[in-house]
Amino acid sequence: MSHIFHRNPAQVLPVAARGEGCYLIDANGKRYFDGSGGAAVSCLGHGHPAVVAALKDQLDKLDYAHTSFFTSEPAEHLANLMARLSPPSLGNVYFLSGGSEAVETALKMARQFHVENGESQRTHFVSRRQSYHGNTLGALAIGGNLARRTLYEPLLVPSTQVSACYPYRQRLAGESDDAYVERLVAELEVTLLRLGPKTVAAFVAETVVGATAGALEPLPGYLARVREVCDRYGVLLILDEVMCGIGRTGHYHAFEREGVVPDLLTLAKGLGGGYQPIGAVMASDRVVQTITGGSGSFHHGHTYIGHPLACAAALAVQREIVEHNLCAQVRQRGEYLRGCLEERFAQHKHVGDIRGRGLFQAIELVQDRRNARPFPAEARLHARIKHEALTRGLLCYPSGGTADGVNGDHVLLAPPYISSEAQLKSAVEILGDAVDASIAALD
Repeated sequence: MSHIFHRNPAQVLPVAARGEGCYLIDANGKRYFDGSGGAAVSCLGHGHPAVVAALKDQLDKLDYAHTSFFTSEPAEHLANLMARLSPPSLGNVYFLSGGSEAVETALKMARQFHVENGESQRTHFVSRRQSYHGNTLGALAIGGNLARRTLYEPLLVPSTQVSACYPYRQRLAGESDDAYVERLVAELEVTLLRLGPKTVAAFVAETVVGATAGALEPLPGYLARVREVCDRYGVLLILDEVMCGIGRTGHYHAFEREGVVPDLLTLAKGLGGGYQPIGAVMASDRVVQTITGGSGSFHHGHTYIGHPLACAAALAVQREIVEHNLCAQVRQRGEYLRGCLEERFAQHKHVGDIRGRGLFQAIELVQDRRNARPFPAEARLHARIKHEALTRGLLCYPSGGTADGVNGDHVLLAPPYISSEAQLKSAVEILGDAVDASIAALD
């Protein structure tokens, strides 16, 4: 009997005993290809020798120092490297212990920025439906994942949400990409005007949507037009790249393809690769200078921010990404993965859409491809697929509520950047078998 209060106490979990490259191995010796990197975390796989060595070396030097007293060498070196790899205006790094903390911190930075700027009336945050920004109360409040929100709704600060950029389901018949983008941008502008644009602090969006909708990438021009609207009304742009950032989509920052630079950027999973808990907010010079030029300090903090071990691990991970040009490898392997998905699922009668960027790809399941009718929530198809894949030795990231927050299912793949083509092909073959078995069980 376990004394751990597990997420689902009724579920019997295998015991993860070892990690080797792209595989996790349980206590019985069974191997699992980590096709989702946990939750898009393990970008370098498991047991990477350079990262392990960096952790051991740092532990011999310094385990912990509180950031109200000290900075540390690994934190300084990591921040310098991240600033060098980012646009010049986005060179200020605030370290956290994970993605939810990063989002909470970005919201507080946005609030204090406006207060120091003499606009304390800016209290509203606008985000998008079918988004996910974390599980702490502030992050949950701006998220659009109904399954995670519903129980805690009475505790959440109100926020306002607009439509996601979701062409598979929400683009009108005959509507061009440009027309659809303009409709979404117009919706955002109308929403700001309705709220009172001088009352809105920030617009928050995942650059490429992860958990809730499965690798939804923005249409060309969408984020650039959103940036224009935000600038017109003095609203900060917060991009959430906790899942899709740090090389996952084939660029160090996912926003690099979009022709925009956010005011605040949240990062986590690929930052530390799972070797230690770490997240970060990258803040623009304008935000930092306004905050420090006002009250002089940022009114926020946690016990473990800038943890030397976490920063040492993340520094080793980032050096591997840069020195081995893994962003380019992700683009190449991402094209191969997409080809495998197309070959296996393009004609599948229950796969309506294949989408994503780099090693961040998803399939959306449907009952009927002709009208994109989703499977009902009670079928729990995503849970069935996860179980069937697990029994076959594949870890993937299925979720429900894809279509409307309640119904619909998708499966997200986010394998390690070091995955071989043979491993990716095998993963897709296993996923295909898991999907077929799960749907057959519903008949």
